[in-house]
Parts: sequence; C-alpha cells; structure tokens
Amino acid sequence: MPNAFDLNDNDSYQRWRDQKLTRAITNPNDLLVELNDPKHLSRAERDALLSRIQRSNMVIYISSLPLDESLVRCLGEQVGLNRLDANWLADRLGISRITVSNPDNQRQAYIPYTDRAIKWHTDGYYNPPEKQIRGMVLHCAQSAGIGGENRVLDHEIAYLMLRDADIEFIRALSAPDVMTIPARVDEFDGVRAAQTGPVFSVDAAGNLHMRYTARTRSIEWKQDATTLAAVAKLEQILDSDTPHIQQLKMESNTGLLCNNVLHDRSAFTDDTSNPRLLYRARYLDRVTATA
Repeated sequence: MPNAFDLNDNDSYQRWRDQKLTRAITNPNDLLVELNDPKHLSRAERDALLSRIQRSNMVIYISSLPLDESLVRCLGEQVGLNRLDANWLADRLGISRITVSNPDNQRQAYIPYTDRAIKWHTDGYYNPPEKQIRGMVLHCAQSAGIGGENRVLDHEIAYLMLRDADIEFIRALSAPDVMTIPARVDEFDGVRAAQTGPVFSVDAAGNLHMRYTARTRSIEWKQDATTLAAVAKLEQILDSDTPHIQQLKMESNTGLLCNNVLHDRSAFTDDTSNPRLLYRARYLDRVTATA
C-alpha cells in the first residue's frame, strides 16, 4: 500500500504533501466549532469537529455549557477517545486538574502545576511505547488573569517542513534510539524507567505520531551530526513565524481537542479570586469517526 511516510516512496509523499498544504487550517477562526451540548453532540457538530481534526489534527471548541471532568470524558468518547492514560496525579475519572498548586503541594514539582512557561512538546513524551499519548482534550474551565497563551502546530506540518528541508532529518529523527528521557526517581511517583525511542513513528494504521520535548534538561539526544542538525532545524521551525503556528488564548468554556499536536504555554499570572483551571484528558487513542 502507498505510504506517504515511507522515505522510499516519494510519489506518495508528494501527493500527501500537496493535499496537506491545500487543506491545512492557518486562520485560527477556522479552527473554532461551537457546541450547544457537549454531552450530546449533534451530527453537524461532530462532523465539524472531525473535519478540522482531519485537516489539521486539532480543533478548538466553544461550549455553551460549563464542563466538568465527567463531561470532558463524555465529549472524548463521542469522537473515539476511550482509553485514558490515568497518571497518578489524575482524579478518579483519570482526568487531571491543571492549576497552580500550593508551594507545599507535591504537584509543584511538575511544571504544568505552576505558573511558569512550558516549552514546545507533545504530551507523554516520557511514556513507554505501549502508552504513547495519541489524543487529548484540554478544557479551560477558568482562564488566567494575564498570560497563559498556547501556541500549537500540527505535528504533520512539522514533519513536512523537516522532510522538505532534508529527508535525512526525518531518517535521523525516526531512529529507535534518537531521544532518551533519563530515568527519574523521586519521593512522590517513585521510579520512572528511562525511555528511549523515536521522535517520528507510524502506527499500524499508517498514522504519524510524534514524541518530542524542547526541554534541554532531562533529555538526551543521539550525538551524531545529522540528529543534532535535525533537532536544530525543528527548533528553528518552532521559533519561526510560519502561518501554521497559531497562538491561542483559551477562555473559560473553550477547549483543544487534538491528536496530540505540538504545543507550548506562556507564563501567566492568576486572578487570585479565580485561578486558572484546565481539565486535561490524555488518551492512548486518536480521534476517530465512531458511530
């Protein structure tokens, strides 16, 4: 079967590339879908969500109703997201409440639970192969007083730009030993084994997956010239003004539904009476057109 991500099949890649660039969403307003009742999506609402996912691997929804953890989970189920990656900081439903923790709270050891900036990454880059994060819902229950914006980039576009620059960059970043997250031991979550794997991989259904973090600590890159050049080129892309990178400020009752695209977060200052709160649901599934 033709495979656009096969480095030996340039014809399939070029066809996919042309279609991808033609359909890619570069106007953030075109990513928006309004939902009347997230617990019971209409056919039109569901189709609108899926069409944007198919084009850009992400969609921003605006809900007319506030969502709690159970409704976030219900929304995911309606687009094929069922297998939650319930990390130890998640609640009983497997969903994490992302908010600034008190200084004496164990969550302060993890940057999402602070008001600091978070560099470009895909979620779960430190997970083992059988627990890679494929899909995600990031729902804003309360926005920050100042700051807290996200930038997002479809990982397929990042792949395309790197492959256009030099196909050897993709070959290097697809190596099974290109990126290692060292083992971690702490008093809260115990031992987390080192995880070595590729940046780019293709699943059994032919879907592209990306595993990446721009962190310079707690990460080890393969030390060959092509890998280091590929990493530098990716950093250059993520720091560029390409129209494919979009900046979003999610307000209350809005959310990001995606196939684990690249994203970051700026630092922020809370409104002390209404601190920033996001519900994060991470899945082992991709968004799919379920019945």
